[in-house]
Amino acid sequence: METAPFLVPLVIFVPAIGAFINFFWGKAMGERAAGYVAVTASVITFILSLLIYGYLNANHGLGVVVDPFPFFDGWIRIGASEMPTVIPWQFRVDTLTGTMLLVVTGVGSLIHIYSVGYIHGDPKSTRFFAYLNLFLMFMLVLVTGNNFLMMFVGWEGVGLCSFLLIGYWWDKKGEIGWQNGNAARKAMILNRIGDFGILMSVFLIFWTFGTLDYYRPGEIANPDYQLYSHGLADRPGYGDHGEEGDHAEDETASEETASEDHSEDAATTEEEDQSGEAAVAADDHSDDSAYGDDGHGGGYDDHTYVESDFDNSKFTDYRTLGVFGQTTYLMKLPADAPEREVDFGAFTLDFEVALSLIIIFMLIGAAGKSAQIPLFVWLPDAMAGPTPVSALMHAATMVTAGIYLLVRSSVFLDNAYEARFVIALIGTGTALVGGYMALGQWDIKRVLAYSTVSQLGFMIAAVGIGAYVAAMFHLVTHAVFKALLFLGSGSVIHGIEHGHHHVHDHGHHDDHHDDDHAHDEEFDPQDMRNMGGLAGRMPATFITYLAGTFALAGLPIFAGFWSKDEILAHAWDSAFGSTEALLSLGGFIVFGGLLTAAGFTAFYMWRQIQMVFFGEPRSEAAAHAPESNLWMTIPLVVLGILSTFVGLINIPGGAIPFSWFYELHAFGHFLEPSIPYVTKHPALDFNWLVAGLATGLAFGAVFVAHSIYAGDKAVANRHGDNTGDDPLYVNTSTRQLWSFANARMHWDAFYHAIFLNPYHRIGDFLANIIDWDFLHDFVHDRVIKRGYDAIADILAKPVDIGLIDGVVNGVGKLVNLVSGRSKGIQTGYVRTYAVALLAGVVTVIVLMLLPLLLNGS
Repeated sequence: METAPFLVPLVIFVPAIGAFINFFWGKAMGERAAGYVAVTASVITFILSLLIYGYLNANHGLGVVVDPFPFFDGWIRIGASEMPTVIPWQFRVDTLTGTMLLVVTGVGSLIHIYSVGYIHGDPKSTRFFAYLNLFLMFMLVLVTGNNFLMMFVGWEGVGLCSFLLIGYWWDKKGEIGWQNGNAARKAMILNRIGDFGILMSVFLIFWTFGTLDYYRPGEIANPDYQLYSHGLADRPGYGDHGEEGDHAEDETASEETASEDHSEDAATTEEEDQSGEAAVAADDHSDDSAYGDDGHGGGYDDHTYVESDFDNSKFTDYRTLGVFGQTTYLMKLPADAPEREVDFGAFTLDFEVALSLIIIFMLIGAAGKSAQIPLFVWLPDAMAGPTPVSALMHAATMVTAGIYLLVRSSVFLDNAYEARFVIALIGTGTALVGGYMALGQWDIKRVLAYSTVSQLGFMIAAVGIGAYVAAMFHLVTHAVFKALLFLGSGSVIHGIEHGHHHVHDHGHHDDHHDDDHAHDEEFDPQDMRNMGGLAGRMPATFITYLAGTFALAGLPIFAGFWSKDEILAHAWDSAFGSTEALLSLGGFIVFGGLLTAAGFTAFYMWRQIQMVFFGEPRSEAAAHAPESNLWMTIPLVVLGILSTFVGLINIPGGAIPFSWFYELHAFGHFLEPSIPYVTKHPALDFNWLVAGLATGLAFGAVFVAHSIYAGDKAVANRHGDNTGDDPLYVNTSTRQLWSFANARMHWDAFYHAIFLNPYHRIGDFLANIIDWDFLHDFVHDRVIKRGYDAIADILAKPVDIGLIDGVVNGVGKLVNLVSGRSKGIQTGYVRTYAVALLAGVVTVIVLMLLPLLLNGS
């Protein structure tokens, strides 16, 4: 177990090998074998992640920096060879990494298994499996990197894979192919806008700190926790339930991650720190061997610890710490300390200002990847990809990258209240907007897409109020139940397509991906108006989908109930318990906004349940829809169980009777070694008032949705496939509200009017006026062609015909004239030729003797 961190390079390598095999030999192996390769790679990665989790759980969450020497020794070197600035390719194994590994590989493996049944019959299925493994690999690079640049490699990689997977069916005939391609391009463009923010943030971090490393080998992420957990200090631990006291005072206190005595005389150089002499450096030592009885493995409890093992005093120069350790040290200095001035050449900024700029640019990147206002519009269109892609990309992996990045950077956020307030506003606004727009959608996957936007807003808002554990907790639970809902929607679409084939005498087969009419004007299998009555036809899908719905709606005791209420409880506590005005205001905004968004969630999910599973079938396809195969239903069952019980990993105190049987705040305890903020702020007890408000609102929203959509009321004025009105549209008092939601609040129309249409007009102007009319018609045809023709006429007539032909013809005429005149010399008499010869000889002799005669010789 003590060597488990060494496995982290394999976590990246295994799915890379799976992708490589399927890219080059998948077609030759066939669809089934390619699916087995992809699933095997994903499952092996999950097993490796479990081993890493076991190591972290057994070792007080001590993080480890893994350097895969010598393969990437000195990945990037900047500066002179004597003292280069080194950006290493290093992995960070800590509890935050471990959480993301389990989510990405665990849910990812179930999605890979589901894909074997879902994608069956697709002619490009081997390429699809290669894309899935490649996507998994890049996401794992993102969450395991120990510096911002390595994180950015994974960040860009998942962006590339999202383009490939969203536009996977770009080659469908007609308008559908164009829509799929446009959706992929839309995701790529909006994510590139966000990536500008990430790049600016990375540049500012490097300029400010001189490094991009999160932590250096041997550095402790949360010294306070390690001191307490090893009995070297006392504190009200995470999970103790006392008054939190003055929030302003708590939140201005920085984490103790550097020694008070930073002696310049004993400075440790950056080159020494990054020499790479040890392949792995653990957080609980710097000079000992990588593993052994000093703090890892079997001898862990036999070591006698002293305070210097955990207080980072071995880093005598703060500049040899990672960016988070440097931040903690600098924030403890007086505001006028020279170390707090960041020199940008032409000007200088205070460290806090530079830190706020870093966070704002980071938020732009997170808004792109995690679909926040104003860059969220790509995610609903991304439903163009196959359903397993939606589940993998938009539940467990890509869209969680922004939340992971912000939580990883919590030390930055703890020291920038204004930036955190902006984050809270963005998250709350996104949660409200996404939830509201989901109310008016007909497409089963698009409802879930806007739901994802809304739930990501919950997580971002939680980060904004400092509820990092709650944000990660909701990330975990949401990954499970949203993956279940997406895969469940895929099962429903699969069944509707099979029913459609059956009705139209196309046979009952598995190949539903070559059906070019699956989304045409005649019949759309994703339109909920074509469904109904599927509870009896698809019982496994229905029961598991119901579990996912209850979890998303936050009904007791399902997963979302615990994680969503924890966010609301933190917002309540921030609103009423903080003496800092900005934090209190942020808490009020987050609590009110997220509570409203939670009501939207319960309403639109029960609307979907009524439309899809209850009532009479509204199409022949729904009436003949079969249950999905075991490859698809088994992952649904597993995810259904997890959606019901995974929330029990973080039971708060006072949640009777669950607090009697489960360890309190277990997930918070697990994350505490990686998030210093947690140690400074006691965990909150279960807030019965907040839970009661949220639960009552959820049940009330379900009741209202049931009264509106139950039975045959779900779709009004239906007169054919893909037609019908929503009851809220029929009701004149709610028509405008529903239409506004159905039109997605005209957000896309606004972007079209402000950005896309002017871009198209500029493109049309450049293509038609500048390129065609001016360059082609005027420049090419008039200037170039007519000029060429005029020059050619001059060269052809006066020059070629007049001059050149005249000279040549004149020479011919002259030769003809001379030859005509000289032909009389040829008399035919020998005597004439003899005389001519004699004259010639005499002439030659005279010419030869003439120089001698002239010299008098």
